[in-house]
Amino acid sequence: MFVSKNFHFLTLILILILVSTMNMFGADSSTVLSETAQVVEPSIFMILPFLILLMLIATGPIFYKHFWERHYPKISILLGLITVVYYLYVLKDSYSILHIFTEYVSFIALLSSLFVASGGILIKVNRKATPFVNVLFLLFGGVIANVIGTTGASMLLIRPFIKMNKDRIKPYHIIFFIFIVSNVGGALTPIGDPPLFIGFLRGVPFFWVFVNVWHIWIPTILAIILAFYFVDKRNKTGQDKITKIDYSGTIEFRGGKNLIYLAGIILAVFIDPNVMSWVPSLSPLPIGIREIIMFGIVYLSYKNAHPDILKANEFDFEPIKEVAYLFIGIFLTMVPALQLISNFAKSNHDLLDTTTFYWATGILSAVLDNTPTYLNFLSAAMGKFYLDVNVQSQVLEFISKDDVFLRAISVSAVFFGAMTYIGNGPNFMVKSISERAGIQMPSFFAYLVKYAIPILLPIYVIVWLIFF
Repeated sequence: MFVSKNFHFLTLILILILVSTMNMFGADSSTVLSETAQVVEPSIFMILPFLILLMLIATGPIFYKHFWERHYPKISILLGLITVVYYLYVLKDSYSILHIFTEYVSFIALLSSLFVASGGILIKVNRKATPFVNVLFLLFGGVIANVIGTTGASMLLIRPFIKMNKDRIKPYHIIFFIFIVSNVGGALTPIGDPPLFIGFLRGVPFFWVFVNVWHIWIPTILAIILAFYFVDKRNKTGQDKITKIDYSGTIEFRGGKNLIYLAGIILAVFIDPNVMSWVPSLSPLPIGIREIIMFGIVYLSYKNAHPDILKANEFDFEPIKEVAYLFIGIFLTMVPALQLISNFAKSNHDLLDTTTFYWATGILSAVLDNTPTYLNFLSAAMGKFYLDVNVQSQVLEFISKDDVFLRAISVSAVFFGAMTYIGNGPNFMVKSISERAGIQMPSFFAYLVKYAIPILLPIYVIVWLIFF
């Protein structure tokens, strides 16, 4: 049963590892490209698999829910394989596939380790879930997202947030949680969100983001929280039941040993050859020391978790499995789109201004992985000064010349991740956990049209008008 259910996924992994092994043992050099090498531009038609997958994610849960829930892993992998075959056998480009697969492995390693480690922690807030208490909770989540990442904060706090509001929970509670804790909150440090971390790896000083973004972050997060407060204040659901409960005002915390695992995950993020020269690179294998540590924490934290805590959290692996299946397809099918965008940006960098960088990075970060989007536009911005994003000294030179471009790219890459379910990894996981808790979450389009556009977009327009 297990083999049958996971056959296609395991087959894809074996194919990609086989390609990396060919590179290791001396495959044709024409198929192995360095990061700075010129690759053959893919056909515009190769963005179709990504667009199809995006449309299926948006429409499947609405119009053909049973079919989608049963077959989405196969569909995601099949569309991803179309891109793999095209790159390996038509473009003769194995590097692009290996590169994106390496990013996918890092992505899943981080999400799964944080998901499992936080699943062994039980937080119970025995306080009346008033709008003001919810505001404090979300603000706390937004702040600590800069310390343990948006994924870590989301996985640690979503269950207690749901339980605290259990008698009055509505979809908007989860959506504002995604806005604040899973995205906008983590805009102040490289730990907060992956694009900022990739900027740190490329040479952006660790505290540059905080120093240059805090004055944008504060009004943005306060505006979103204010919108939440007025929406939550109108929610009278379960009021009679809530008033009859005698709240102790205490906060129960169990599973403290898992904080060690969370700390280990955060420290592992920095175990990278670009940060620490002594760290060995396992290239061209699509895994590094960092990912080995994170997958090890997945095993140890689950094995050593207290069964009562797992039961109280209603913990299972379905949310991370859903993310793993969907995002392997998303990561692979978006390769042609990212390359076309990258080539256009580099060829037309003289025509790009601050407004273009803000809106282009933001809009594309809402539907593509925000890390390569950030990197592509950072490269284009540096191209305006004839500088190379792959040289750390030139990144520092670029910041000293005019850091408004980097500020616009950094802010929009993080903020706009909240615009869709696929804009940032934790979004889908929070959605999945909430649905398993019995909350009827809006569809992809409903999330965008009913919440993201009317609430976030006006705030982002104001941010643009004031700061960029």
